[in-house]
Amino acid sequence: MASSRSAMLQVMLVVAAALAAAPCVLSDPSPLQDFCVADLKAAMAVDGFPCKPASTVVDDDFFSALMVAAPSTKNPFGVNSTRATVSVFPGLNTLGVSITRTDLAPGGINPPHSHPRGSELVLVVKGEVMVGFTTSTNLLYSKVVKENELFIVPRGLQHYQLNVGTGDAVFMAMFDAQSPGLVVPTLGLFATKPAMPMEVLTKTFLLGADEIDVMKSKFVGF
Repeated sequence: MASSRSAMLQVMLVVAAALAAAPCVLSDPSPLQDFCVADLKAAMAVDGFPCKPASTVVDDDFFSALMVAAPSTKNPFGVNSTRATVSVFPGLNTLGVSITRTDLAPGGINPPHSHPRGSELVLVVKGEVMVGFTTSTNLLYSKVVKENELFIVPRGLQHYQLNVGTGDAVFMAMFDAQSPGLVVPTLGLFATKPAMPMEVLTKTFLLGADEIDVMKSKFVGF
């Protein structure tokens, strides 16, 4: 019995040593083929869409002109984003990358939000944009980013972009995920279906129901 326990202990030590020596991999696994163009007509599977048959893949599956046109920023926030994720750009499937163009009117803001499945690299291509993110310990890191400058936002952290220049601003946000996801706290509180229970909102914001109703009215239609 003692020898059996000793053998088991040795096995556990070997496994522990192997796990300690293994590199920590935080990125998507390497593809098993040259490409896997998404079959957007199929139901989405775990970590991506099924592949189209190679015989049906065409040049345009790897091309997108989504970033060319500037979207309208005529809304209360003065912002609009054009997202090239796998759901509209099938060639991205399984490759672990995507990109978003965001336009900001003067004074426009991309309100605090997070991307649960991707880190974000911001490249300002026009104007001056204040980019900031908060950590799990409520620290704020912020910087005014000018044309051709970069700012990184770690995965899952809440962040914002504010146009602090005198004219329109444009930035490209590059992600290490084909579908980084988007969580906007204000919409998650005031624009849910069904509505968030009033008691939750009044106790969260330490406000009365009438004040909460005023806040909710600002997000009708979002």
